[in-house]
Amino acid sequence: MNGRAALQRKFSKLPPLYQAHGSTYQADTCRPVTHAMESGQIRYEALSRGHYPGRPLPETALAGLCLIGFWDAKHNQQWGLDWHRNEGIELTFLETGSLVYACDEQEHHLTAGDLTIARPWQPHRVGGPHVAASRLHFLVLDVGVRRPHQAWTWPSWVVLTPGDRKEITRFIRHSEQVVWQATSDVQRCFERIGRAVETDGSGSNASLLAAYLNELLVRVLELFRRKEVRLDESLGSTQRTVELFWSELTHNLEQLGEPWTVTQMARRCGLSTPQFTRLSKRLYNMTPNKHLNHCRVKQAARLLVEQPERTVTQIGLSVGFSSSQYFATVFHREIGCSPLTFRTSPGDVKLRASGRTR
Repeated sequence: MNGRAALQRKFSKLPPLYQAHGSTYQADTCRPVTHAMESGQIRYEALSRGHYPGRPLPETALAGLCLIGFWDAKHNQQWGLDWHRNEGIELTFLETGSLVYACDEQEHHLTAGDLTIARPWQPHRVGGPHVAASRLHFLVLDVGVRRPHQAWTWPSWVVLTPGDRKEITRFIRHSEQVVWQATSDVQRCFERIGRAVETDGSGSNASLLAAYLNELLVRVLELFRRKEVRLDESLGSTQRTVELFWSELTHNLEQLGEPWTVTQMARRCGLSTPQFTRLSKRLYNMTPNKHLNHCRVKQAARLLVEQPERTVTQIGLSVGFSSSQYFATVFHREIGCSPLTFRTSPGDVKLRASGRTR
């Protein structure tokens, strides 16, 4: 078996999940990239750890670095990277070509020279839906956080001064701007990193990569300073963590249908139960359980209209209600009519009952 085939077999066995702070997260598996590399559609050079494709980084080198490298797609592809998160902050730099890049459900059309930064809690995808001809550099660096309020821990090989580490952390943590126009210094750093990745053999360029990565962080910090980034302290708060949890839950039917307890919800956010309860009530003026039922009814109302082939009971159970009777009771309390009446009522009645407008 050749090296690339061995890499593909190893990679295909790894689960697309990772654990942190008692929670399970959907991670980026890059499977489409691996298939494109194996079939010769793209040139792919990367060093990696865990489930990411690439030549393995030595265990003792560059702790916290999950993935670093680039792809070079000489023609438009028939694949894209679907919505995912990363274990750490992800920086990408588009050297040539163009790409559609979406983050937090907002789509961006990248052109050569664009830099993107995605935080661990920001879902993002690459391709619209397919990847265009492009040369894209990327790196994923784990700084020990999965939620906005958690404390950042930079790897020991990051030698920025304590003041500079604190400043770049604050810029990234308290601004969720995704796309930046890179400076020529940032571009040169990525180009040098790409060459070091290409020529690395079993970690032979680890020191060189550490030097280039430290320079890259300094250049990115300079970029932030020049742009006079507007910061929002609330983006790094526990309240922001709770907001993101509820937003994710509302838009993910599989998660919404889980048998949540308040303790489990709090644990998913890395908070105590009293903290989570207090912040949920501050945001929505209801207890977590009441807000959970509110979210479930909202999604059930949508499904009753969009999926007429499913029974009322099936829909109620799918969004997390334990029985059809309980579903009907909560639905009537929230909407003002039974699920069946809602489904068979005229369109305008549906809109009024669900609190929506045309």
